[in-house]
Amino acid sequence: MKRKILVIDDDVDLCLLLDRFLSSKGYQTESVHTGKKGIARFREGGIDAVICDYRLGDMDGKDVLKGIKAENPNAIVLIITGYSDIKTAVDVIKAGAFDYIVKPLIPDEVINVLTKSLSGPVDTPATVIPAQTEKSSKAISAGPGSEFLEGKDAVTQQLYDQIKLVAPTQYSIILYGESGTGKEVIARTIHNQSSRSKKPFVALDCGTISRELAGSELFGHIKGSFTGAVTDKEGLFELASGGTLFLDEVANLSPEVQASLLRVIQERFVKRVGGNTAIPVDIRIIVASNENLQTACRKGKFREDLYHRFNEFSIHLPPLRDRKGDIPLFAQFFLDKTNQELQRDIAGFEPDVMEKFLHYNWPGNLREFRNVIRRAVLLTRSGLIKKDVLPWEINHPNETPAPQPVIESIVLPVTEEKNPDLKNTATRAEYDMIMQVLREVNFNKTKAAAILKIDRKTLYNKIRNFEASK
Repeated sequence: MKRKILVIDDDVDLCLLLDRFLSSKGYQTESVHTGKKGIARFREGGIDAVICDYRLGDMDGKDVLKGIKAENPNAIVLIITGYSDIKTAVDVIKAGAFDYIVKPLIPDEVINVLTKSLSGPVDTPATVIPAQTEKSSKAISAGPGSEFLEGKDAVTQQLYDQIKLVAPTQYSIILYGESGTGKEVIARTIHNQSSRSKKPFVALDCGTISRELAGSELFGHIKGSFTGAVTDKEGLFELASGGTLFLDEVANLSPEVQASLLRVIQERFVKRVGGNTAIPVDIRIIVASNENLQTACRKGKFREDLYHRFNEFSIHLPPLRDRKGDIPLFAQFFLDKTNQELQRDIAGFEPDVMEKFLHYNWPGNLREFRNVIRRAVLLTRSGLIKKDVLPWEINHPNETPAPQPVIESIVLPVTEEKNPDLKNTATRAEYDMIMQVLREVNFNKTKAAAILKIDRKTLYNKIRNFEASK
């Protein structure tokens, strides 16, 4: 029997597009265009999951979420929101949404999130992470429906020795590491092992917000302080007060925001954009960067005084290639999690598969490893994972792949231009390449941006601008 998805959105075209796409993937859909009708339809029953836009004509998505949760506390609700509105994401997660989907919508990503939400018990992800009631020294929360395993390699044990040493202190910390090494997971671990564990953990990827919005996201704003500021808004410093604020890719912040950050750290209070009231805050700051911040200071990209404020303690996260002793452990761990997610019963790996894993360089680290396992489980039809379901680069680590044709995007049906011009053709080719890379990295936007040699903000903007131009 097909799973039924209720779409609540006042954009009729978007409802039609989602209906067309989800129907092609085996789902049954039903659409309503107001929040009140959405709650009423859910009350009638027969709905497996809800996709709801945050901004509706009659009410906002959080109120719709609350109405649906009042009918069924275990309801699966996915919220559509703008990519830069971190406060909205925080609010809907705290209110009980399973996850949020960032505009512009990428249907493959919608399917990924929807499949995850329907694959097992609801396990709410968190941008704001509440305290863990029962902690384990071996496994900690790492996002939607998953855990992070502490490895056994000697290099890994050195890492966790440092964590156990610094976590109980109030030191600010800089985390260095390649993409995919788990910097946010380590930040959460430090928070969970600190005296602040009963207070919020709030995370922000500084590479995803525009320079214009960064101040508002961090410090909040008051109504009317700038165009679009229609209500007062708490910043992340206020949301994290008493707990931990994690700033990923902190070197992407503008000099103006860096100066404001320095003032807040020194004075221990914030002023919302456009406001004069000093609001006390008590937070621990953990920052992360792929780039050495000391080098960024020498280049003039990062304030040296702010660097020294952050650098009370620094931790370097080892890449997976330097902790090969953890590979068998993580392979089984990711296999167990994927079996649960996809309701499969794959027993393990053939010996030559583990050899492939041990000899591969893992440029995407643990994130890439997890995605490889998830792909392999999906493709496996026997009791053991074989090497023929592994990606080409793992089976041929020393060879250069042949050029591949650009995969046609499945985001929306494309109407052929009667009078195509060079600009439109180039834009379409660029968009197709972005979509191809996104699919190859399972919609990991940080990794896709790195492969494409652009930052995440540029990646978001290119997708949004293409959708707006159609």
